[in-house]
Amino acid sequence: MYTASKVFTCNSGTEANEAAIKFARKVGKTRTPSGDRHEIVSFHNSFHGRTMGALSATPNPKYQTPFSPMIPGFKYGTYNDEASIDDLVNEKTCGVIVEPIQGEGGVNVATSSFLQALRARCNEVGAVLIYDEIQCGLGRTGELWAHQFLPQSAHPDILTTAKALGNGFPIGATIVSEDVAQCVVTGDHGTTFGGNPLACRLAHYIMSRLSDPELHSSVRAMEQLFRQRFAKLQGTYPEHITEIRGRGLILGLQLAVDPTPVVTAARERGLLIITCGKNTLRFVPPLIISADEVEEGLGILEQAMAVAFEHPQKIAGTKGQQEMAPSGR
Repeated sequence: MYTASKVFTCNSGTEANEAAIKFARKVGKTRTPSGDRHEIVSFHNSFHGRTMGALSATPNPKYQTPFSPMIPGFKYGTYNDEASIDDLVNEKTCGVIVEPIQGEGGVNVATSSFLQALRARCNEVGAVLIYDEIQCGLGRTGELWAHQFLPQSAHPDILTTAKALGNGFPIGATIVSEDVAQCVVTGDHGTTFGGNPLACRLAHYIMSRLSDPELHSSVRAMEQLFRQRFAKLQGTYPEHITEIRGRGLILGLQLAVDPTPVVTAARERGLLIITCGKNTLRFVPPLIISADEVEEGLGILEQAMAVAFEHPQKIAGTKGQQEMAPSGR
């Protein structure tokens, strides 16, 4: 984010996105005092958090329905659909929030042309562009930020981050441009523990590790190792594995069948994997994973798939991951 000017520090990813949404609303009020510019645009299959503002930007009934109605003023579009942008983002839009790579939604990668079109449309109508890199940022893609592959003309006005920023310690951050910062004054927003010395000192050190070019090079090398083994698996099970998606060490295998038997068989053999989206296996290993560890883990995955796809009767029944299971309500 070449226009980065100031940072609001908080305690989690959802707080970082709440701040981004509030800052976008404040920019809208500043630019259009009547309040007509107040809508927030997000996209289907996104995940931005569980607090009410971030949840309202997460159009997934599983998460929204138990806490409905949502906060008014949110609109949802189709990810990577450039043709719909002009109607979706208009003079009532104060902000657009988007993940350069959707994690929870299925490891869906935004195209460069889609993000550039969003940036251009935000410029036309005076809306703030927010990139949520809470899961896909901080070295996960083989660069410090997932949007670094874009030209500067497509960079955001606000960037949110958390997760890896604290390496297990609670901290989040909302990075803003000077144009956004000028609209936010003391008292507009705050958080009790945000910016505390311990969290910030930890994050300062962790950033020095996560910004290491050697780490990024290793991430890209491990990606290629994953992809080679994934391609082999897809060749073995072409009817079951339909697509390989992602970048760096946020990767997804799209299955044509329920992934629960694979997850179960892998767990029984000592490998923990998770799902996302619809029938997608998600791989987000530690950024420092070694080639030997990748080979060992994918060897177990290969065994699990052989059982799940060829001998499913040998896998005991399971409810699978409760986090990903549909709500019974």
